[in-house]
Amino acid sequence: MKVIAFNGSPKSEGNTYHALKIMQNEFEKEEIEVEIIQVGNKKIRGCLACNECVKSQDERCIIDDEVNGWIQKMKNADGIILGSPVHYAAIAGTMKSFLDRAFYVASVNGMIFRHKVGAPVVAVRRSGGLPTFNQLSNYLNYSEMMIPTSNYWNVIHGTSPGDALKDKEGKQIMRVLAKNMVYLMKLKKAGENEVEAPEQEKKEFMNFIR
Repeated sequence: MKVIAFNGSPKSEGNTYHALKIMQNEFEKEEIEVEIIQVGNKKIRGCLACNECVKSQDERCIIDDEVNGWIQKMKNADGIILGSPVHYAAIAGTMKSFLDRAFYVASVNGMIFRHKVGAPVVAVRRSGGLPTFNQLSNYLNYSEMMIPTSNYWNVIHGTSPGDALKDKEGKQIMRVLAKNMVYLMKLKKAGENEVEAPEQEKKEFMNFIR
């Protein structure tokens, strides 16, 4: 099995990275391959709302950058982790641009992340961790993904890079999250040929403008 983890921090080895590394250590104990992809220091622009990905149906965004490769890595992974620092009580901007595009492409191309195991991870100095956690969770929920839990919300604290490693509770949260994610991935893998997945329903859209 393989897990793809996205680091939405502009800092390649900031506290978001350390949170992901704590999880990586648990995955590797179970011989699960992990790839951490740095997103936050890339030049990723936001969605153009052009709907070209709807028309083309080729699992690609019309903007030709790293996002298209990352979509395919997510498609081929068993587990996906979305990691972000907190900027103004919200997802870091570059990370959100990536997520908006990747998850929209996935949703209009047959919900290609459906039933994958996915988890949100947040690194914060003081406040805004839960709003960011909820924002990251929105992408997973909309995509019909399976979300493992920990023994608290998936937030770790620190200011300077490496401070998160002093957050004893935060480190435990990440370890427990990783262990539960492994368990859920194994359950899913074991049941693939034993339990029939529910049929995917076509999305119904409705607004309230008359």
